[in-house]
Amino acid sequence: MKLYFAPRTRATRARWLLEELEVPYELVKLDLARQENTTPAYLAVHPLGELPALVDGDVTLLESLAICLHLADRFPEKHLAPPMGSAERGPYYQWMVFAEVSLDPVVMEFYASTRSNEELAKHRARLTAVLDFITAGLGDREFLVGEAFTAADVVMASILHLANTLKLLDGHPRLVEYVKRHTQRPAVRKAVSG
Repeated sequence: MKLYFAPRTRATRARWLLEELEVPYELVKLDLARQENTTPAYLAVHPLGELPALVDGDVTLLESLAICLHLADRFPEKHLAPPMGSAERGPYYQWMVFAEVSLDPVVMEFYASTRSNEELAKHRARLTAVLDFITAGLGDREFLVGEAFTAADVVMASILHLANTLKLLDGHPRLVEYVKRHTQRPAVRKAVSG
């Protein structure tokens, strides 16, 4: 397997999951400042020049969520996804997609915002509703699904980490605790190192 990677991109999620899986992979680092993601060689892998990209044999995946779903299923013995057909599989899918489709866009509004205070107030209300939903879904558990860490925790914690960095988790101490616990995992340290 080969992961195309640059720090502080969604490729970090895929690298984190690869480190959790403890499987061999080649890391191809791209320097975005030097526009290495726009070279003909990389555009042959990802025609839009975005990150991440994972090449796994004859399969090339270009979205971090798809990569995480694929990797967790590819190595079922690592138990980073609930078994197919289990009662936890549906909630696992829900949290994976919810993190990417409902949480990530509203956090990104604050990350790269050029919006007015009035527009941000609308986004703040949406963010609060999304964070309240996650808090309720998490309850008093350490993990989103069942009694074990899964790829859903990788995706959710990575987005919530950005939200916490942006000071968007004020008033949600349970989520701050969740982020801190999961971002202190050894695999995260490996994923964000050099």
